[in-house]
Amino acid sequence: MVQKDEYCVLILGLDNAGKTTYLEATKTKYTKKYKAMNPNRITTTVGLNIGKIDVDAVRLSFRDLGGQQELQSLWDKYYAECHAVIYIVDSSDRERISESKETFDKMIASEHLSGVPLLVLANKQDIPDCMGVHTVKPIFNQNAHLIGARDIMLMATSALTGDGVDEGIRWLVDCIKRNSVDRPPRNHDDKL
Repeated sequence: MVQKDEYCVLILGLDNAGKTTYLEATKTKYTKKYKAMNPNRITTTVGLNIGKIDVDAVRLSFRDLGGQQELQSLWDKYYAECHAVIYIVDSSDRERISESKETFDKMIASEHLSGVPLLVLANKQDIPDCMGVHTVKPIFNQNAHLIGARDIMLMATSALTGDGVDEGIRWLVDCIKRNSVDRPPRNHDDKL
């Protein structure tokens, strides 16, 4: 059996943005016989949640990090080892969109994330009157100079219903593969 190339993906965003629900939806979509956690039983992440999925010849190892302000200071400890970032925005929470954007800007300013593919998800699209991509995108594009030269995509998703999960993950896998010269898979040294 051939060992799959393994890549680390961080799932970041403010608390209550839907990061853990997104991780559960991803594991459900890509793992046979996986029994997802009841969304009503998902609580605030203190620390991190870990999950792995296989997509084609690639294994994605997720780190879903707590989004509370006091936990955001720990995020940068994971930047150097990651191959991609999924940043989740609660598109139903207009009151915290500025806070989410400030947190996003701080994250992408890190030199350890330079060139790392970035998937920004406008989550909770299942909630009536949420902000669509056309509203969220200009807010997060205000500091485009910080984004720099990297693959970036902003997509609508609903972690609760699973809408947009597959499209986002497949886009991310393509980007990670393209970027593997600069950031080789974690198990790359094992093959030498």
